[in-house]
Amino acid sequence: MLGLRSHRFETLVLALLSLSFGTFACAPSPDPQKTFDSARQTFIRGNYPKAKSEAQSGYQRFLSHDQMWAWKFRFLEAEILVNQGQSADAGALLLPSLPPQLSQNEISIKQEILQGNLYVFLGRFPEAAEKLRLAEALCEATHSSLAGEIAQARGVLELARSDLENAARLFRKSIELAQQQQDSYLETTNLLNLGVLAMRQQHFDQSIEWSGTAQRMSELHGYLQIAQVATGNLAWDYYKMGDFDRSLILGRQAEQRARELDAVGHQILWLNNIGLVYYQMNQLSTAEEYYRQSLALAEKHKTPGPIIDALTSIAFVSVQKGQLQEAQQYSEQAFQKAHSRNDRASELYPLLVRGQVAAGRGEDKQAEAVFHEVASDPKNDLSLRWEAQNDLARLYEQEHRLTAADKQYREALATIEQARDSLQHEEFQLPFLANAAHLYDDYIRFLLAQGKDRRALQLADYSRARTLAEGLGVLSKKAPVDATALNPQQIARDAHATVLFYWLGRECSYLWAITANRTTRYQLPPSAEIDAAVQRYRRALLGWQDVLKTANADGNYLYNVLVAPAQKLIAPNSRVILITDGSLDNLNFETLLTPGPSAHYWIENATVLSASSLRVLAASQSHQEHGNGKLLLIGDANAASPEYAPLPNAVLEMENVENHFPAGARHTYSRDRATPAAYLGSDPEQFSFIHFVAHATASKLSPLDSAIVLSRASPEQDSFKLYARDITSHSLHADLVTISSCYGAGAEAYSGEGLVGLSWAFLRAGAHNVIGALWDVSDASTANLMGRLYDGLKRGQPPDAALRSAKLSLLHSDEVVRKPFYWAPFQLYTGR
Repeated sequence: MLGLRSHRFETLVLALLSLSFGTFACAPSPDPQKTFDSARQTFIRGNYPKAKSEAQSGYQRFLSHDQMWAWKFRFLEAEILVNQGQSADAGALLLPSLPPQLSQNEISIKQEILQGNLYVFLGRFPEAAEKLRLAEALCEATHSSLAGEIAQARGVLELARSDLENAARLFRKSIELAQQQQDSYLETTNLLNLGVLAMRQQHFDQSIEWSGTAQRMSELHGYLQIAQVATGNLAWDYYKMGDFDRSLILGRQAEQRARELDAVGHQILWLNNIGLVYYQMNQLSTAEEYYRQSLALAEKHKTPGPIIDALTSIAFVSVQKGQLQEAQQYSEQAFQKAHSRNDRASELYPLLVRGQVAAGRGEDKQAEAVFHEVASDPKNDLSLRWEAQNDLARLYEQEHRLTAADKQYREALATIEQARDSLQHEEFQLPFLANAAHLYDDYIRFLLAQGKDRRALQLADYSRARTLAEGLGVLSKKAPVDATALNPQQIARDAHATVLFYWLGRECSYLWAITANRTTRYQLPPSAEIDAAVQRYRRALLGWQDVLKTANADGNYLYNVLVAPAQKLIAPNSRVILITDGSLDNLNFETLLTPGPSAHYWIENATVLSASSLRVLAASQSHQEHGNGKLLLIGDANAASPEYAPLPNAVLEMENVENHFPAGARHTYSRDRATPAAYLGSDPEQFSFIHFVAHATASKLSPLDSAIVLSRASPEQDSFKLYARDITSHSLHADLVTISSCYGAGAEAYSGEGLVGLSWAFLRAGAHNVIGALWDVSDASTANLMGRLYDGLKRGQPPDAALRSAKLSLLHSDEVVRKPFYWAPFQLYTGR
């Protein structure tokens, strides 16, 4: 089936519903002013139901004797309804004409602004422009204080009309006026709108900065509605950058807040966006549930944009399920609704579904024409373009137009690279290629079908560890896919190892076994089958059962699938370097069960280590350095908080490590001296060995916020954490960095980059080898393991062999530490 993996760009409602309208300049009697200010503050704080009730009550209270205040309360209710996405009800309140005595003051300006915003919401841009022109003329004539709000409303209109330059200018002008008037609410909403504008420019990293600032300001001032909008926008940004886990967490937070605050318009959007994340994660039934919830609410409240979104989303799910008739029905409904609004950008998504349906029915000429139309339309965004290009490539492949298919696959990847290059921050580049995983998968499958194994392996490697390789200077940031021709056999020869390179794909997976003399490819089961076995086996390893004695079925299966095909190429007790993918990043291959009469763990047969990519591995062989033998040892920190209790065996482990180095070659920081500042200020690049004995935190939501927990350096709340992001900014030349703590390897695996956390950070800083843990470790067994590791290093063993010897010593003991839970969490990652 042809399928779209991500769609529907952000809707302008996100900007429109963040609009701010300040209090009026005139100040009549205290009673109505106090009542109005109370209702206004209730609205700003995000309690829409209560604010609406107060506005209605104020309108009724003053209707008979003070029309000016009655109209103020009426317009406040209309403003609340607009923010709730209830356009029809808001329009009814704004339609009546003001009494003549109120037609030339701020109330009349307010009416024009609100009507203009409502027309933007409804897609009636000429009428919106006229209303805002009238508001601006009245504002100039009366020297009104509402100029900042008019500038913001005009900015939203220009954003809706795709005049991004003018929109940015107007939002910045509104911020300047807000700051002059000390109107933090207006300032915050404009920051949010600048975030939406950055979305429109597909600068999602910049959008995160604007929306993040808006979120922090709104939380500070108690602007709960703005906070939930900012959270939802951040969820969308991370979704577009491929960080689906973070997007899902933020999206759920935003949807829950919107539901609690009765912000139905936003709730509709967040429901649909949560569905998009599940769709991307191939959980189609869950995605469809969210889409249908969004559609039901959108239809109930008659919000046209979200209706189009939901219909389009359901259409894409229907295509994936092979329900072509339903897909056609929903996509045509969405297309007609978008067309009636003259919304070309929203037409393109259901149009792509039309092409996919045609392709599914064998109507190739129609499908080709539609895919071309979508890919070349100036209104498309980059993600839509690369999907249309990829669909066209698959169509050509099915038609056996192989040259044309190859060209389209390349164009789709070039579009992906264009989008990635626009991201300015390394942290945001890390998850981005998750957006492209299926494109690489399709092209690799295509190349292999044509017998182009070398190109397929080169392409697979190009998608791996991009951010790490670029940061280390191993790969140019502008390098095309085929920029560097790798010699896999030479890499294996230089590494004195057999390299096992894995690719997990939706339809089938692959293993390339690379030796000094040849490269052999094996076909493996689809990723879903392998993923399920990995998850089950990992749970078994972390439990109390003995997986070897029970001949765990998953341990046997994973060995037979992942290692056995290439076993004849691996000499006994030789080096094996793994370049893993997807769920395999979280699997310790040493624990796999070899079959036969004397079943055993694979660690008995091979020295196993991990690399990020062939390119990074090649660089590590060409940058071999002989260190000065100096040790930096940090640990046994003071407990910074109750959740990080002292490690009972930390002193023993530190003694075991430092005893392997002469006094003049070791620098030890313990207790209150073991601080992040001590590490950062120690000139860490001078050391050959760096060893931490401490707790660690692994952040799945933000991997570069993973941290080694040390002693508090100052009264600041987090001064005891050595963050991964800080580690990357201090160059290293260490032969070995050891993170003797829980989850030192990381908790989040990004498509193409592998596990990102503390180990990745030290590799990024330039360490040649890093030892980190895949799961929570035992303090007692770790002290023993690390002592034996340094025994091997002192005997002249390289880090990988020394770590294997230390693990085998535990495995061959008669104690409980023979179980993989104790010796298997630690893995060695080789870098530059």
